Amino acid sequence: MLELKNISITLFQNSRKITDNFSFTLNRGEKAAIIGEEGNGKSTLLKMIYDDRLISGYAEYSGEIIKKGSIGYLPQMIDGKYSNKTAEEYLDMDEIFSYGGLFSELGLNLELLGSQKIRTMSGGERVKLQLAKILMSKPDILLLDEPTNDIDINTLKWLESFINKTRLPVLFVSHDETLIERTANVIIHMEQLIKKSQCRITVTHASYSEYISARSLAFSKQQQIASKQRADYNKQMEKWQQIYNRVNHEQKSISRQDPHGGRLLKKKMKSVKSQQRRLELKTEDFIDFPEEESAIITEFSQNIYIPRSKVVLDFYADELSTGDRILSENVRLCVTGDEHIGIIGSNGVGKSTLLSQIWQAVKDRRDITADYMPQDYSEKLDYEKTPIEYLAQNFTKDEITKARTFMGSMHFTHEEMTNKIENLSGGQKAKILFLEMVLKNANVLLLDEPTRNFSPLSNPVVRRSLKEFRGAIISISHDRKYLSEVCNKIYQLDKNGLTVAYAQDFM
Repeated sequence: MLELKNISITLFQNSRKITDNFSFTLNRGEKAAIIGEEGNGKSTLLKMIYDDRLISGYAEYSGEIIKKGSIGYLPQMIDGKYSNKTAEEYLDMDEIFSYGGLFSELGLNLELLGSQKIRTMSGGERVKLQLAKILMSKPDILLLDEPTNDIDINTLKWLESFINKTRLPVLFVSHDETLIERTANVIIHMEQLIKKSQCRITVTHASYSEYISARSLAFSKQQQIASKQRADYNKQMEKWQQIYNRVNHEQKSISRQDPHGGRLLKKKMKSVKSQQRRLELKTEDFIDFPEEESAIITEFSQNIYIPRSKVVLDFYADELSTGDRILSENVRLCVTGDEHIGIIGSNGVGKSTLLSQIWQAVKDRRDITADYMPQDYSEKLDYEKTPIEYLAQNFTKDEITKARTFMGSMHFTHEEMTNKIENLSGGQKAKILFLEMVLKNANVLLLDEPTRNFSPLSNPVVRRSLKEFRGAIISISHDRKYLSEVCNKIYQLDKNGLTVAYAQDFM
């Protein structure tokens, strides 16, 4: 069991609270998903629960944490101190042979990966390795921060099955709507309202779809009641104003020779003013309009257009490799017009390597304007710069104004715009890359797991924006909603190259 009592977390940077007297109990068999927009503190909450020293450099907390049993914690990224270790060094060799079935279920081939340095592994392979180490420790509680990041679809399906079957309490952060829909029975929604000046956490013991439906219905009902209260009040005030104007006019018009009539009108005016006060008192009981943190992503220009006959890409590679290891051979990809391509495949097969090579082939072409969102954002972003400096690289007044306007529309605060990119959440970094593509007016997008760091509430907006994009998209994704909604052609990469994939290969 895990119990939180009156937990308040405050960020040092801007004294912003991300939780305020938050209490919650996670019981055996409960699978609680933490959702919320980018930068709202989901990962910070998990880190604090596991080990409050992990947040001591940027936040402080008050309250009580009660843990009964050992905790297995999966961070978003493997600790850098392990980067030069091999898989065998990272795992307990004395225990490895007892867990062959687990490695097989995760798709981890230790004969192949055992002597490979962790830093040379794919993102998905690193996530699988961490999951294996955690489960080998036989924890009593699981804390998982983005467990679906970069893992392939077969492992994703295994993870869904594992979460559903385990009796262990699981508290997890995920941007994968399908995983949340299929596993969570508790939803913890972290929000930042009124320009991030107030925090709100809603806990609902229900499935994700039930929560979203009930939330929408409650907000709609609250909106209707609040609107009706104000409409009724305005009508009553209009009638009151008419009465007031009439009595006021009569008072001004009455003859001084009629003191009795003057007293009656004065008494009547007193009654009218009393009625006004009674009406105004009613406003104190008005229901507030619902406060909702909206998901916003900047849209691409509708002027982007690529003729269907135009050859955007004709790519061929004899092989894809990392070090001495050949990942795939005879890789051919042709893209024409405004095709939206999705590429799937097992972890470590070379998908990111392929996209990186395609980027090198197209980045300097003048007949198209290409842009790239890598899996590792540090390949593209300069973490020492501020978002303003990165997006307004010539630092002209127009560029700065445009960057500020666009980031403001995407919920960036002044502090987030003017502090180093390294201090931003993964989702906020993804927004900067997304915004860069919009400002660049790119008509060819190369996207490596584009939805991996957007919240489940933002992802429908992101998918719609990319679905409506009128240029070409070449993307790698394990997000099943993204593949089905955005991509009109899907390929699977394996050791023999690219082949056409079908719905049963990824749903």
